[in-house]
Amino acid sequence: MVQQNCALCERSDFAVVYQENFDVQLLDEKIFSARRLPDRIHYRIVRCNRCGLIYSNPILEVEKINAWYRKSFVSYDAQVENLVRTYGHYLQQVARYHAEKERLLEIGCGNGFFLDEAQRQGYAEVYGVEPGEKSVEKAPPELRPHILVDVIRPGLFPNEYFDVICCFQTLDHLPDPNAVLASCRGLLKKNGVALFFNHNVGAWSAKLLGRASPIIDIEHTYLYDKRTMRALFEKHGFTVREVNSAFNIHNLSYWVRLFPLPKKMKLFLLRLLQRPGLDVRLKMYAGNLVLFAQK
Repeated sequence: MVQQNCALCERSDFAVVYQENFDVQLLDEKIFSARRLPDRIHYRIVRCNRCGLIYSNPILEVEKINAWYRKSFVSYDAQVENLVRTYGHYLQQVARYHAEKERLLEIGCGNGFFLDEAQRQGYAEVYGVEPGEKSVEKAPPELRPHILVDVIRPGLFPNEYFDVICCFQTLDHLPDPNAVLASCRGLLKKNGVALFFNHNVGAWSAKLLGRASPIIDIEHTYLYDKRTMRALFEKHGFTVREVNSAFNIHNLSYWVRLFPLPKKMKLFLLRLLQRPGLDVRLKMYAGNLVLFAQK
């Protein structure tokens, strides 16, 4: 385990919010796989006394985390259609700030479902970076050559290469967000746009559920709210155009699985939702945020 400093003010002055609750010997790649259901284990969660950023401290060594992400897998096949609806909506909003659609990069692209949507919206070239080997294996054959099995780092692409860089539900997982945003700024063309979508620790759901919130999770090394997201991007020279609460579209059964209900009640509701016509799609502002920032 290694100590972390605050990513915003780079100090080590914090108060403990929650103590860690896991045995490091029991961790494996399943815990670092995308879209799994919450397992309620987490590092010690702290809040910076200077700027208020919430983060995990200490965390596993970065090399160990990356190794588990390489072995991880995607388990969201049933949610892809709804994820495309959600993320596709926000990609359309990029046109308010930048009209060029020559090249797009997604950080943490999984099996490439969003890259396919970006092509549908008119982006001429799409690229992805994804550490999960099994995830990339599930990408469509025509997209697979455009996905690097790696983590975002200097040297993967030429500078000022992309019009848009997207990152969905991934920034919270990254132990060095400063290095990531520095890379993103270098990779964007002048006036290019960064579209980031992730959990909002300041949302009503996070405050209501507290430690029972699914965002209190060992995968999340940092947890941002609207203020700290803005501050992090401004630290790296971006002009933040907007930071808003974001909706998600999911079937009702997905929301039931995610919410910390008593086990018997959850099983009853899930059985009920198997009846025809009941498992409807719902659009909810359930605790995420979206940021548009420009170089």
